[in-house]
Amino acid sequence: MSNKLYVIGIGYKPLDKRAQEIILNSSVILASNRLSEVFKGYEEYETVKDKIRIINNVDETINFIHSSLQYSDTPSLPIVLLASGDPTFFGIGRRAVREFGKDMVEIIPDLSCIQLAFSRIKESWDDAFLMSLHGGPHPEKRRRLPYETDDIPSLLQRHNKIAILTDKQNNPSEIANVLFQSEISNLKFEIVMHVCEKLGYPDEKITEGMPEEIASMTFGEPNIVIIQRSAVSGQPSTVHFGLREDDISHSRGLITKDEVRSVTIHKLRLPQKGVFWDIGAGSGSVSIETARLYADLKVFAVEKDAEQINHIRENKVRFNAANIEIVKGEAPDVLNGLPLPDRVFIGGSGERLKEIMDYVIKKLVSLIVVNAATIETMNDAVECFENHGYNISISEISVSRAKTIGGKRHMSALNPIFIITGEK
Repeated sequence: MSNKLYVIGIGYKPLDKRAQEIILNSSVILASNRLSEVFKGYEEYETVKDKIRIINNVDETINFIHSSLQYSDTPSLPIVLLASGDPTFFGIGRRAVREFGKDMVEIIPDLSCIQLAFSRIKESWDDAFLMSLHGGPHPEKRRRLPYETDDIPSLLQRHNKIAILTDKQNNPSEIANVLFQSEISNLKFEIVMHVCEKLGYPDEKITEGMPEEIASMTFGEPNIVIIQRSAVSGQPSTVHFGLREDDISHSRGLITKDEVRSVTIHKLRLPQKGVFWDIGAGSGSVSIETARLYADLKVFAVEKDAEQINHIRENKVRFNAANIEIVKGEAPDVLNGLPLPDRVFIGGSGERLKEIMDYVIKKLVSLIVVNAATIETMNDAVECFENHGYNISISEISVSRAKTIGGKRHMSALNPIFIITGEK
């Protein structure tokens, strides 16, 4: 029996004196098959090999510890749980503390695999975004991950370096293929990947290449992926709110004016991560502004006009907005099959506003914003919202801009725009 659990990281350097003493005086040493093989390379292995118990399932390991721990003040031999690298870095350490409490658990880390990976490629890692795509060893019991492979292109817009813990499903080739197939490959980025496989093993290997090269390769496990992108030529290092009309490719004055766009985005109260539909996107000014501000937001710019589609494409490349997907066609027909939205903006409807709103409302969207240039369109939007029990707010945006005539400044009014917000 024991009243203490020690989670000890192994894999990259010899045990320190304290970890060595704990292992030599332990009652049982729990390890997976892989970590048991790693532990065979340690000088302590021969002395304690009879204490090793192989359990490859995390839940079974936790249950075994629960049944073995003695929750009392009586001293007894400790239980050791071997972990990979630093147990608190996307490892078993968090689960152990949650299950048994901070007083019952002591963690003695090795180097983390990320430290070792960056040292191998001779790059600093204090400015890297660290993420795990390791869903667990059992395909039928994969844990829910905060990010998926499809999120990597948008994350790469915000971070020059990304380090990823992988697994069999989310492997280096799959990650490379996502990057290669995404539109980020057409933007102003130079992307280099490093795959660090079997770190700490005699046959460890470091592979460097572009995504299109890595996508066709296979790699041994375990491995880590590091993605780096070069600075974007001619682009600011930080994103600011407030693109000007002249910054955005458009024609014939068909663009949501700066003042209206700012109020529209404020009314949308966009989430940091989710799905946003911009219906009747025009030149894409609202899509571009929101995509730059919310890199984890998936933006669907829906537009039927070929000329406007070309503007959206040009603006997407100009502003490196990889999280925009352009949907060509007429709403609501073209909306079928799109991921369910968290927010919807309807900037253009082509005389089909009621059809579009009925379709969107059936998707149970909690907040919808409609911009209207005419009183008739505003009334149609209000009627649709009222018929479906939405709370409505209406703002009229009237903008006047100064023009110089005869050496004097005069105010010239733009057409007013009604912004109708429906919320449940």
